[in-house]
Amino acid sequence: MLAREHKTNIIEQYKTHANDTGSPEVQIAILSTRITELTDHFKAHKKDHASRRGLLMMVSKRRSLLDYLKKYDTERYKSVIQKLGIRK
Repeated sequence: MLAREHKTNIIEQYKTHANDTGSPEVQIAILSTRITELTDHFKAHKKDHASRRGLLMMVSKRRSLLDYLKKYDTERYKSVIQKLGIRK
């Protein structure tokens, strides 16, 4: 789980306007951070299958948000990928 301060820092970095908390960029950034934290968790807890299911759902949600951005605004998609370093 992300700490409140950490989450607000992520929102500040990726927001598109002053009161932005739900744009695809912000959602993708938050999901990416949570995915990274869970991936580190699985290095120590290999048999935590319930959390693995949550991880797979988060990856799927991020993928669908990225597909949405790619479909409707390619420039924003490219900038998010560049900032997060998701694709090669």
